[in-house]
Amino acid sequence: MKTNASGAGLPKLNKSLLGKLVPKRGGRLSPVLAQGFLKLTGWHIVGSIPNINQAVLLAVPHTSNVDGVYALPAVMALDLDVKIMGKKSLFDVPVLSTFLQWMGVIPIDRDKKGSVLQTTIDRFKTGEPFFLGLAPEGTRGYTKQWKTGFYYIALEAGVPIIPVAMDYKSKQIRFMTPLTPTGDIEADLQKIYAQYRGVVPRHPENLSQILQDINKD
Repeated sequence: MKTNASGAGLPKLNKSLLGKLVPKRGGRLSPVLAQGFLKLTGWHIVGSIPNINQAVLLAVPHTSNVDGVYALPAVMALDLDVKIMGKKSLFDVPVLSTFLQWMGVIPIDRDKKGSVLQTTIDRFKTGEPFFLGLAPEGTRGYTKQWKTGFYYIALEAGVPIIPVAMDYKSKQIRFMTPLTPTGDIEADLQKIYAQYRGVVPRHPENLSQILQDINKD
């Protein structure tokens, strides 16, 4: 399966193009400021997001703390309400807790991995709007495999997976083709991996082996 490595031809994406079902933050000033920052730094948001109220979004590749400098403004520019997971201990400080909640961080107890998985699935099954952002590489350093929790969450919850890429070569944040898990994890993962062919991270040496192999095909 071949994909357009340069992202050429993908339409520009802005918040006015998002459907009514897509979870939104409801910001007024922050989208304007975030869009201004992206324009100033030369970054663009491209692709599309289906008009749905639940999905698992993949943030790949993640090789540097700097990724967040562009990823967060992209989310805010679209006015997307994307939840991410953070250590429960971070919420012990009241001021920090308030900020994290505003950012959409969900407190989790990493010592109870099984319960975190089920709690997340249960949240999807409420039917309430819920976009969950995950970084399946699990580290900013080199890794051979992705963590597959995201797949099982989407499979059990019955929601699509939306691959999102940060390409430092083209300065694009790409929202790519959604995939609805079929239960054939190996086949589904290959389809997801293929969409990242040609994507250049900030630190290429830290690119996961899975994506390095895809780029050799």
